[in-house]
Amino acid sequence: MNHVIHPVQDDAHQTAPPPAHEPGQQHPIGIYFKIWGLLFVLSAMSYAVDYFAVQGVMRWVLIITFMILKAGLIVAVFMHMMWERMALIYAILVPPLALGTLVWLMWIESDYTFWTRILFFDGGG
Repeated sequence: MNHVIHPVQDDAHQTAPPPAHEPGQQHPIGIYFKIWGLLFVLSAMSYAVDYFAVQGVMRWVLIITFMILKAGLIVAVFMHMMWERMALIYAILVPPLALGTLVWLMWIESDYTFWTRILFFDGGG
């Protein structure tokens, strides 16, 4: 058997593979400008709700929707959540979502209790 090693092949085998994540690597600045523009548009839409005098439930639905979208973009990009591992994302986002779900369930239960008192106790007092 002939085991002659070619010099070019030897250098290729000894070279370490490039690391998956360069130390000090930064994210492209273009994404920050895009998110900044999107936040500006969402803020303008939020102010437009007041400018066009939208009233009632639609007003609060629009304002809260724009608020949640802006908060999500800020957390995802400017707080670097988008580049974290999925386990860390779940560890941060699941507890507030579970707490919000419990608050929503208590709110529904409070309406049931209030209307039950109105119905059976003749005005609740």
